[in-house]
Amino acid sequence: MSATALSGRTAARRRGMSRLGWNLLGLLVFVTAGFPVYWMADTAFKPAKDAIDPDPSLLPTGVTLANFRRALTIADFWGPVGRSLIVSLSVVVIGIVVGMLAALAISRFAFRGRKIVIVGILAVQMIPLVAMIIPVFLLLNDLGQYDRLSGLIITYLTFILPFTVWTLRGFIVNIPRELEEAAMVDGCSRTGAFLRVVLPLLAPGLVATSVYGFIQAWNEYLYALMLMSQQNQTATVWLGNFTTKHGTEYAPMMAGATMMAVPIVVLFLLVQRKMAAGLTAGAVKG
Repeated sequence: MSATALSGRTAARRRGMSRLGWNLLGLLVFVTAGFPVYWMADTAFKPAKDAIDPDPSLLPTGVTLANFRRALTIADFWGPVGRSLIVSLSVVVIGIVVGMLAALAISRFAFRGRKIVIVGILAVQMIPLVAMIIPVFLLLNDLGQYDRLSGLIITYLTFILPFTVWTLRGFIVNIPRELEEAAMVDGCSRTGAFLRVVLPLLAPGLVATSVYGFIQAWNEYLYALMLMSQQNQTATVWLGNFTTKHGTEYAPMMAGATMMAVPIVVLFLLVQRKMAAGLTAGAVKG
């Protein structure tokens, strides 16, 4: 066997080993990330006594829907879920509209203080949310927005909008300005060029940003707990009803968490292609 052929076989073997190593690493990451979801769903369907077994089984020991019935009867379920949907969808719609216009202004127009705005957007994201609870509470109380969904929506927008603006700015910057100029030469106004040229190309970024905003608003717990009363609680706060002075009902809690995950899963399945395109947009130029 010639030295060239031997070298080729050695290189192919190394590539195969490298591919195998990356595949094993990917499998390890998948198992690590997916196991909590599996354990949540498994606990939701297993009998309540098995959920508190000190020697639990990794495999399902039985299937029952009693935990879901308990989750639906321990407290009002549809009310908190409905309020969470209203808040999350409102945050997404308002955040996308305002964030898209702000990102367009920052990326397409030169104005005084532009760099200050960009730095301010980054600085806001660095502030821990827990540090703003008392000021937000006092401000909403003065404005008459305490214990109101509109107040919660405004609060969520304060920490979702900066991310939305910054992310959409990156997508808009990657869209060549010459496309808009060509459309305007053909007779389109600036608004028409944006709607007909930029907006369709921006769709993957809008979807990816919307999903992030929806997940953030849907899963938020701390502000919903502090700013809303028991009568107006959201879905995440509703899960706290399973912890009482007598202990925690783990199986019904996992059933409730499983039902809460359904909207996120459905949303992701509906937009997964657009979201994948949005997350990889701009990775390759040309």
